[in-house]
Amino acid sequence: MKLYVDTSGKQVTVTKDPTEKMEQNGRQKTERNTGRLMWSTQVFVLDDDGGEVITITTAGEKPNVKVGQQLTVSKLEALPWATNGRNGVAFRAEEIKAAGLASVKTG
Repeated sequence: MKLYVDTSGKQVTVTKDPTEKMEQNGRQKTERNTGRLMWSTQVFVLDDDGGEVITITTAGEKPNVKVGQQLTVSKLEALPWATNGRNGVAFRAEEIKAAGLASVKTG
């Protein structure tokens, strides 16, 4: 079951420029089924209950976003995890882009 987060009514702001999502061996991670490169972008999500900093993983082209920009997020998925007594939630999105920009999909 996929757990999607409704981002309507939330203000999402870039707090750190996108970086390569790295494997332990120092190579950039790729998406299993497609081989597309993976990227991590740190954002601040603000709503009526307060705010939280999260990191969103995307695959494909490096997101064209900069620190301070407001974002729109497509299909934000929450992925609970647990490893070696530690646990948390990872976030993955189909796409992140600067708010107000038209989406350009290639393929």
